[in-house]
Amino acid sequence: MEINWNDFEKVEMRIGTILEVNDFPEARKPAFQLLIDFGSAIGIKKSSAQITKRYTKEELVGKQIVAVVNFPRKQIGTFMSECLVLGSVGDDNDIVLLTSDIEVENGLRIG
Repeated sequence: MEINWNDFEKVEMRIGTILEVNDFPEARKPAFQLLIDFGSAIGIKKSSAQITKRYTKEELVGKQIVAVVNFPRKQIGTFMSECLVLGSVGDDNDIVLLTSDIEVENGLRIG
């Protein structure tokens, strides 16, 4: 399905830095709970991400990632997710996060 430029502009993808990572034992599939800083204009948001196959909690803290910040909040078990962390999805749900190869300001828009 093709979308037009106006559709694409509605999706607000931003750079954020992961501040905190916690286990999410209540999740149906293995996942972490993330606390992500998107800068002063957007603030800090929470997300759940099924990225436990490839990443440890320790290596995620401080990593800059790309996320969609204008989706409605979503209840995932006991956790309220406030953004969608983006990654490529390989075989067996092996997710590789989309990141910035150079550190940039939190909150910068992807376009």
